[in-house]
Amino acid sequence: MNVPFSPPDISQAEIDEVCDALRSGWITTGPRTKELERQVAARCGTPKAVCLNSATAALECALRLLGVGPGDEVITSAYTYTASCSVICHVGATPVLVDVTSDSYQMDLDALAAAITPRTKVIIPVDIAGVVCDYDGIMAVCEAKKELFTPANERQALWDRVILLADCAHSFGASRKGIAAGAWADFSAFSFHAVKNLTTAEGGALTWKAHEGLDDELVYKELMLMSLHGQSKDALAKTKLGAWEYDILYPAYKCNMTDVHAAIGLAQLRRYDAMLARRREILDAYQAGINAPVEFLQHDGDDFASSRHLCLVQLVGKDMGFRNALIIRMAAYGVATNVHYKPLPLLTAYRDLGFDIADYPRAYERFCREITLPLHTNLTDEQVAYVVRVFNQAYHEVEFGMAMQLPLEED
Repeated sequence: MNVPFSPPDISQAEIDEVCDALRSGWITTGPRTKELERQVAARCGTPKAVCLNSATAALECALRLLGVGPGDEVITSAYTYTASCSVICHVGATPVLVDVTSDSYQMDLDALAAAITPRTKVIIPVDIAGVVCDYDGIMAVCEAKKELFTPANERQALWDRVILLADCAHSFGASRKGIAAGAWADFSAFSFHAVKNLTTAEGGALTWKAHEGLDDELVYKELMLMSLHGQSKDALAKTKLGAWEYDILYPAYKCNMTDVHAAIGLAQLRRYDAMLARRREILDAYQAGINAPVEFLQHDGDDFASSRHLCLVQLVGKDMGFRNALIIRMAAYGVATNVHYKPLPLLTAYRDLGFDIADYPRAYERFCREITLPLHTNLTDEQVAYVVRVFNQAYHEVEFGMAMQLPLEED
């Protein structure tokens, strides 16, 4: 049996929605994109949402909206994908990385507090695997360090502390204390990439909380300008009779979402609650069936519910060599796995910026023993049972240096 790691779940509903978009004659940014923005904002409980072509674009646009640039520092986690940090470099600011705690994938709050300086303008927390961060704790750190905050412009001055820009790439549909992902931080960026729980093939969205002095309509218009070359009218507005004329207000960027992509997202949203429930069933089956000494990332608790985007597993007491051997052995049985994530200081780009993994020992330790199991809504019950069987058998074989058992027998 072959079990792929993360194929997109595309049903007839998505196909029909895309075909309707194609037949409509409007395939770039238009009414479907606007409707997806409305539904995303409603789901998150935020005043507005802007749909863009990626979470990376959403993060970068937020930084540019806030006027972050050279001379500024932005803090993020050492344990994340490059997009959380590359956008800091894109705007010319200085990235500052913080280690995680010994028992989680989240930034260590003491290390975060120590990293804040008068140059710090923004913190980018990361909702790893769909679990909403401890934003109360992060906000408490920002409040405790508020005397260091030095706003560089009028918009930054709307806050009297470092601004939070959440990397919610994994957490659409998650919540903590009854507050949805997307409504915890000052700004939040979602990914709708092909491997995400909710996909538009490529895409993302930026949401923000209502804040005194922040004009939501003005922010929305600024982000629209930023995503479409600084053009004063989008293509939809220009189609109105006699409304061809436009201006370029500044040389901006090109990162808008199209109606074809939004069509996929609209269909996905209609199916989303059932998809999240199926992910929970799969996680429950893994946790009930795997009998090796492992620690699963906790996705649900009394006051939080994850989007269950990734099944992160820590191999207790093991090292990178064991983890890599287990990945190879499971692949030989037809089960694709992955690792989330290689800490940024291990990557050439960030080593070249001067980061050293020795300064992030807890991130390195968690990486060395982490394996990610397939978790997606195309998995059948038979495939889920097979993943459990393969994991248990492959773990045993690697542990004792045994040859593969082929064909793999059922328990």
